[in-house]
Amino acid sequence: MNLDHGIRLAIADDFFSSHNQLPRKIQNKVSEFINRFRQSPTRSGLNYESIKGSRDKRLKSVRVDLDYRAIVLKPETGNTYLLLWVDQHDDAYQWARRKVCQINQVSGSVQIIDVEQVEATTEKLKQSHQQPEAQPKRFDAIADRDLMRLGVPEILLPAVREIVSDRDVEELLPHLPKEASDGIFMLAAGYPLPDIFQQLERPEPKDNIDPDNLEAALDNEDSRSRFMVVTDDTELEEMLAAPLEKWRVFLHPTQRKLVERDWNGAVRVLGGAGTGKTVVAMHRAKWLAENRLTKTSDRLLFTTFTRNLAIDIENNLKTICTPEVMKRIRVINLDSWVTSFLKEEGIENRIVYNNETDDLWQQAYTLAPPELGFPLSFYREEWQEVLQQNRCQTLRDYLGSRRIGRGTRLSRQQRQGIWLVFEEYRNLLREAGYREANDAMYDAISIIRAKGREILPYKAVIVDEAQDMSKGVFELIRAIAGLPTANDIFLVADAHQRIYGQIVI
Repeated sequence: MNLDHGIRLAIADDFFSSHNQLPRKIQNKVSEFINRFRQSPTRSGLNYESIKGSRDKRLKSVRVDLDYRAIVLKPETGNTYLLLWVDQHDDAYQWARRKVCQINQVSGSVQIIDVEQVEATTEKLKQSHQQPEAQPKRFDAIADRDLMRLGVPEILLPAVREIVSDRDVEELLPHLPKEASDGIFMLAAGYPLPDIFQQLERPEPKDNIDPDNLEAALDNEDSRSRFMVVTDDTELEEMLAAPLEKWRVFLHPTQRKLVERDWNGAVRVLGGAGTGKTVVAMHRAKWLAENRLTKTSDRLLFTTFTRNLAIDIENNLKTICTPEVMKRIRVINLDSWVTSFLKEEGIENRIVYNNETDDLWQQAYTLAPPELGFPLSFYREEWQEVLQQNRCQTLRDYLGSRRIGRGTRLSRQQRQGIWLVFEEYRNLLREAGYREANDAMYDAISIIRAKGREILPYKAVIVDEAQDMSKGVFELIRAIAGLPTANDIFLVADAHQRIYGQIVI
């Protein structure tokens, strides 16, 4: 099907998101509507309506049926139309009133901004800084043009100018376009501006960007991360039939550079909530299995820390990987992998967590020297933060361990008294056939190191949600992956709270 009169149609990723929330019957009507719209977006039967109170007068409502409306950017000049949203009548209008669609005058990309959220966030940041001795603003030294080159929309510059703290950065990031979120995140982490331009491949800005030329703006890489320019009926039908796979089409160029390359050893990818870290990890698994780990015997371990997330990841991978490729990818949460591995090695201990051992702690606490006066909570915290972190197996280990951050100073004699409780707790665990998750993990590490990693089939390990990864978890991942080689470990993490002020991979 060809568009008449040189019409060009682009569909926003938000449109696919809203489409996915509709009842199936309405989804079918939306497909019919798009076909009619593509044939002739100016036909009278489409019932274009202006939106009262809209921030962007080019946004129009177009009828899908009596109750549902699509939101369209109808250009004042040119023949490029944008489908932005679809929803029940009142909800569609409410969405459109808050939004503006603009071309960034420095980066050249098409950007959709929620003006109400931007205004509310800007005001919130201003109010939080109205103390007498306010700190200097975080990005005072960065020119507006450089911020816009990073992808910050002009309308969001006042909000960026209010940023003082790391918390402010996290407050604003969800309201930024993806490319701007990357740039501001790296600025906050301490990267020099030239390095950011280089890593994000931001070209020198042009001086003649036409704010009304949607056709040219849609050719921008950042625009392509948000809009699908319709050129193929089959691809559009697939997207509408399986809108949950929109990220398959809308993988950002900066994400693709992380996915489709050979890394020299372990790599860590950091990003905030909503920046597509899990998407990157899934595409990395697919790319490795299709391009590097192609032997029948090759295996890739994809792990995370929660069972439900592992199930979701496996289901999504199945939508983009062939059954043959999926045979080489094992998706499992880390604790489940440890349990499975130990059973294969003939170790049947049950792994237990936190409140599952309350009774055992109560029994062990009966041996606590009363003259010390420490509550049970002190012993449990000492166990987690000192003994587990330092791998204390004996009293000698505990006497020599550091207790950074624990506050209460302990003499050698006090530690000897405290150890009685820990020793009893460990004996009770053994008698019950229990192992704490941390101990089970080190059991697995010891077995792998003793037998050699040849007992494992994995040539690469991908870890999602790695921000809370302890030293022990990293040791396990390294043991599974073996000696450092190309493409062996790929970690993705939400580490905003940890990385400000330091340079990270």
